[in-house]
Amino acid sequence: MTESAEPGYEEARAELEQVVARLEAGGLSLEDSLALWERGETLARLCERHLAGARERVETALGEADGGHRDDGSDDG
Repeated sequence: MTESAEPGYEEARAELEQVVARLEAGGLSLEDSLALWERGETLARLCERHLAGARERVETALGEADGGHRDDGSDDG
């Protein structure tokens, strides 16, 4: 992965777990804690984007599989 490349979901989640563990362990300076918090927020947003994209792909695939007729749960009669 290059520096400019965005990490994949698994990589971002793993790094986020490390960030959380370091913050929970404590013993960091305020500046280091803030930097880690900001990195964690960035990683969390990235994970959300990955999950939203996956959700969209699943919904599209399901829509194609049932001929474009999704059951939205409403009861029209």
